[in-house]
Amino acid sequence: MTTVLVVGASGLVGTAAANSFIAAGWDVIAASRRFPELIHGSFNHVSLDLTDRAACQVFASSRSDITHVVYTAVFELPGLVAGWSDPLQIKTNDQMLRNLMEPLVEHNNLEHVTLLQGTKAYGGSVKPMRVPARESQTRVDHPNFYWQQEDYLRDKSASAHFAVTRFRPQLIVGPNHGVVMNLPPVIGAYAALRHEAGESFSYPGGADWVWEAADTRLVGDACLWAADNKVSHGQTYNLTNGEVFLWRDMWPAIAKTLGVVMGPDEPTDMANYMEEKEGVWAEIVRKYDLKRTTLKEIVGESHHYANLCLGYGSTSPPPPTYVSTIKIKQAGFTQTYDSEISFCHWLGDLQSRKIIPTF
Repeated sequence: MTTVLVVGASGLVGTAAANSFIAAGWDVIAASRRFPELIHGSFNHVSLDLTDRAACQVFASSRSDITHVVYTAVFELPGLVAGWSDPLQIKTNDQMLRNLMEPLVEHNNLEHVTLLQGTKAYGGSVKPMRVPARESQTRVDHPNFYWQQEDYLRDKSASAHFAVTRFRPQLIVGPNHGVVMNLPPVIGAYAALRHEAGESFSYPGGADWVWEAADTRLVGDACLWAADNKVSHGQTYNLTNGEVFLWRDMWPAIAKTLGVVMGPDEPTDMANYMEEKEGVWAEIVRKYDLKRTTLKEIVGESHHYANLCLGYGSTSPPPPTYVSTIKIKQAGFTQTYDSEISFCHWLGDLQSRKIIPTF
């Protein structure tokens, strides 16, 4: 039986990838500092701090059975967006990958590594992206950790004889709360806070910004597809659900799912709003018999991501950030999701697990 090591298994993509591989009958090792509660089925968990080189050495030296790696771990700084170009974040993410891979390749059994990147690779944080952004376009030279990790794996795979596939999903949506970039828990908590204050579920963003999203199940299945499909080896692929959307157009369906009443737009700094509401959230948890979590444990750093994605503070549409998914579809992976249904599905999942209330 082939064995896959999913690194960052408690995060959005790590959880989804582990579930996809388990469903396909693979032997799965899930590595993360905290236990991945949303992985279903049989797997082995290892608590691993990737910044600890010695710990990575001890773990990897004992696992000659690992043939595949799905690497989704990421180190982010508080406040999220400002850290994307920070030298500390870049260096730390580069070193984390090296700490794991250096001892792991010594067994000479590794066949394939999947590396998670993102559409920040196309330089949207420093200048307008080309439309659509394609994997074949010239690398945009700007500070981020993608290039260090990508170049390291390219060199290491050539000498250690394993294949690499890189994925660049757009705005991943899934069930995980307390993570760095997932909007359903933030919007669900925002709706509950507004409802409890007797306020309407107003749209908190700015100017309309057309988005693409990627359901986490799609990303997990893409990782499975790449692992044993040689057409993917050495390739980079964009990933989206296959359509575009506006948050304002999605807002009525979100309100219906959550059972709250919509109101007029009310631009709101989600980061500041959330950080001032811990006491209110504690009362909501008690009143609706929710899982005992703090608001910080619900939103992680994703309230900062919400400000970005919803265009808070913008008075005109930001430059478009469309990516083409023609390449992966022509390679044979054609899975799609309805983004509105996807978002409401994960809100419903949070309700059913009593992370956010149902009204």
